Amino acid sequence: MNQTIMQFFHWYYPKEANLWNHVKSEAENISKAGFSHVWLPPAYKSCHGADEPGYAVYDLYDLGEFDQKGSIRTRYGKKAEYLAAIRALHQYKINVLADVVLNHKHGADEREHITICKVNPENRRELVSQPEQVVACTKFTFPGRQGRYSNYIWDYHSFTGICEDGSIGMIMNEYTNGGWEELLEDELGNYDYLMGNDIEFRNPNVREELKRWGKWYIETTKVDGFRLDALKHISPDYFPEWIYFLEGHFRRQFFTIGEYWRSDVSPLLDYLDTTQGKIQLFDVPLHYNFYHASVQKAAYDLRKIFDNTLTQHKPQHSITFVDNHDTQYLQSLESSVEFWFKPIAYSLILLRGQGIPCVFYADFYGAKYEDKKNGETCFVEINSVPYLKMMLSLRSSHAYGIQRDYFERENLIGWTHEGNGDPNNGLALLVSNSGGGELKMSLGGPNAGKRFKDACGNRPEIVTTDENGEGIFYVDGESVSIWIADETFATNVGSNLNINLIE
Repeated sequence: MNQTIMQFFHWYYPKEANLWNHVKSEAENISKAGFSHVWLPPAYKSCHGADEPGYAVYDLYDLGEFDQKGSIRTRYGKKAEYLAAIRALHQYKINVLADVVLNHKHGADEREHITICKVNPENRRELVSQPEQVVACTKFTFPGRQGRYSNYIWDYHSFTGICEDGSIGMIMNEYTNGGWEELLEDELGNYDYLMGNDIEFRNPNVREELKRWGKWYIETTKVDGFRLDALKHISPDYFPEWIYFLEGHFRRQFFTIGEYWRSDVSPLLDYLDTTQGKIQLFDVPLHYNFYHASVQKAAYDLRKIFDNTLTQHKPQHSITFVDNHDTQYLQSLESSVEFWFKPIAYSLILLRGQGIPCVFYADFYGAKYEDKKNGETCFVEINSVPYLKMMLSLRSSHAYGIQRDYFERENLIGWTHEGNGDPNNGLALLVSNSGGGELKMSLGGPNAGKRFKDACGNRPEIVTTDENGEGIFYVDGESVSIWIADETFATNVGSNLNINLIE
């Protein structure tokens, strides 16, 4: 079975809806849709309690169990509900990926007298002040938890930098020694500092505490893997060490995906080389190709859609996606792919052999929300993507065997899958970002003399392949057509596909 991931949340998922209960109720449907993995959002307490999606981390050990930061529950529910959601997914053989945010902490419980040096925000390596004494929020004692699960106290020895009064300050302690951690990332001189209290990975006590937490988290939740946040801000030697520790302890492998947010593929390739390919990465450059293609329309050369991408260079380490919680409308990295292009983009990640695709919650279910932008309230409605459920079904049933690419035209491309011996699988697919058109494509000898129909219902033709498995296939303008064997429609499975999944 082809692996497929669902990102089961978006940034504005309403807390009153209780995401964990929603996951539990949808587990069977998620399985039937063809997903093998579900990525769940941060499950631990935010510094804003239930009012923030979990990336402003306060207490990693509080999964909605303790009265801290104004609530017992997290944004998505309580601990028991989270664990029940995971059990429900496991019941349907779905692997669960936990969102792991270890770059920073927010919402300290006590202030400390510390020494800092301010840095140039555009070149973090440049100190712009002499060492100065400040009183800063850098001590985390977690009074609501009272030492349960861990008695580790995070203080200024555990952090590299802070942001006070809008200025970034490097903390002077025995680990920083006047410098940030060395990273692969050279953006802003050194991008160790992102937000909040930046965690100091040169402190061996920190490294061991996070390993203990990882062990506790797996024992508690039984998750199957991780999505690692903010890789470019964390020393590249830590997560491989963390993963090796957990895999050694539990004597099993964990499916691990990392977020390294750069539109250029070179830093992603450097990270993979440095970490010996231990962590798969989201193909951020491909997302931006989709975004630019959707905005430029016919001016975009579809033959170049995979240029400068991880899928092109390291497909075995590529996690492909169209949009996510960071790129959706009104977010800081807003770059949402235009709606007309989303069926094309999803066909390019779901129905090809390269990369493992990740489907965004809002594209699958739709979403409505509001937020402030430039001082004004904006209302957003995202509709579910046409043909998405059908493409997921075809990924499970048809997208197998030899892949033949037809990327010769600027505004019309196609590819085929020969199938793997099952007479009902294999497919031919065309996409266009301009006018309609046709391509002669081959599905190979095993598909000779077969009749093909457009599963999207956009084209009325019946295409019959010749003795070599070749045929002329069609697509409408700014559209996608997916051609599958006419025999498929005659089977019970095919009838269900045709009736229920064409949108």
